[in-house]
Amino acid sequence: MIKSCPFLHLSAIFLLLILLFAHVSPLEATTTAETVHSTFLHCLSNQTKFSDQELSNNIVFSQTNPSFTTVLQAYIRNSRFNTTSTPKPFIVITPLQESQVQGAVLCAKSIGIQIRIRSGGHDYEGISYVSNEPFIILDMFNLRNISVDVENEAALVQSGVTLGELYYRIWEKSKVHGFPAGVCPTVGVGGHFSGGGYGNMIRKYGLSVDHVIDAAIFDVNGRILDRKAMGEELFWAIRGGGGASFGVILSYTVKLVQVPEVVTAFEVGKTLEQNATEFVLQWLQVAPHTDDRLFMRLLLQPVSSKVVKGQKTIKATVFALFLGGAEEVLKILGKEFPALGLKKVNCSELSWIVSVLWWANFDNGTKPDALLDRNVNLGSFAKRKSDYVEKTISKEGLEGIWKEMIELGKIGFVFNPYGGKMSEIPYDATPFPHRAGNLFKIQYSVNWNEPGVDIEKNFSDQIRRLHSYMTPFVSNSPRRAYLNYRDLDIGTNNFGKNSYDEGAVYGVKYFSNNYERLVNIKTVVDPENFFRNEQSIPTHPSK
Repeated sequence: MIKSCPFLHLSAIFLLLILLFAHVSPLEATTTAETVHSTFLHCLSNQTKFSDQELSNNIVFSQTNPSFTTVLQAYIRNSRFNTTSTPKPFIVITPLQESQVQGAVLCAKSIGIQIRIRSGGHDYEGISYVSNEPFIILDMFNLRNISVDVENEAALVQSGVTLGELYYRIWEKSKVHGFPAGVCPTVGVGGHFSGGGYGNMIRKYGLSVDHVIDAAIFDVNGRILDRKAMGEELFWAIRGGGGASFGVILSYTVKLVQVPEVVTAFEVGKTLEQNATEFVLQWLQVAPHTDDRLFMRLLLQPVSSKVVKGQKTIKATVFALFLGGAEEVLKILGKEFPALGLKKVNCSELSWIVSVLWWANFDNGTKPDALLDRNVNLGSFAKRKSDYVEKTISKEGLEGIWKEMIELGKIGFVFNPYGGKMSEIPYDATPFPHRAGNLFKIQYSVNWNEPGVDIEKNFSDQIRRLHSYMTPFVSNSPRRAYLNYRDLDIGTNNFGKNSYDEGAVYGVKYFSNNYERLVNIKTVVDPENFFRNEQSIPTHPSK
């Protein structure tokens, strides 16, 4: 049984203060989850001309609805945010058409309730579906139309689409087109694109947002705006600045990229006993500077040693995509990266769509329609952090990292190489600033399978310790982070009188010198800060 949030029993005065801070019309003094549901439902019915019963059956799920738990949990990908103590929304709204999105925004604003916007649910900190204030969820998963225009090499993609669905629909129309985005097929387009969009064609084609040519957004006044109507400033902001700070992204129009009929994927790993240190040293020198058709991700993780029983070692594994044939990449890496020891037997020549399945860890022979599957089991408990590396790491530096990882025992991380196209695009072309000058992006990761406050604290402390240890090797002043690897450790906002300064703490890490421009745009398009979360863009205090 889903219980109401603990704060539902606070006095009406406290709730009124919350609403006054939000600069919206206060709810009635007797507010409960039931009255919010009733008021919202009546408002949405008037806005959309659907009956209360029609909305309750298909679109508006209150805490007393038998389907509430199923709908809420369907897109929770991190078990950290699926516990009995996790704050629950008053309502989950699952619009089937644009007018219902528009109505949801206007009704939430009119009754003074915070709205969280969810597409795929892969937000690492659950920001899209958890809040410590009274809130409702606008879940976009039903809005997943895709229109692919091969002749013009473009696609219109609604924000509830998953990456797997986008890749599949492109493949249906063309075997020589693709799109540069993430390798996890259940990630939602809405959040992925609005935060930048990162994948294994980054060195050839850059980020997802570098190929967005139009968008549709509902603003705080319930207007639907395309690129021309919203203007170039807001269009700039929602391509890497996080769409949830500015409105509800309805769709993106993207430019497709060309891919060869045959691509090559390979995986090669070595442990310390197999000279992994030299292996990694060469990778550090080669990965950001090699042919821009080649992306080589490096996974570092502590594993049990097969040489010394009972001890840990480090395994370094390269996962790669080359936009071309095996013979060509063998020739390139035989010369540039001999420590890899790549052989033809390690290489799989695939179509681009099959390489998508390979990267997503599907079994050999899996059909592409597996990318349409949204019914993914709830993920494990997880914590993630990120960093950027501007200078290569020495052998002594690596050996110290190995020692720290072995001592911790479970924390691993992934190095993603830059260079290529990423070095050619200015830092302020989009809000995503991490371009030229960066050699690698790091994702730190830890997963666990059992609930519990002490267990979570233990693993979270471990990942923070490794992150702290890496300080000398990564960017500084500020130490930069990637928005789509959301991390509340780097700062949160209470949206009181110091909200601008609080926002700058995390905003400069995510957006560098682009932060101030984002604040100015936010101040114009959402001056009362209706669209907000723990790490959203604040308004400017002087305007």
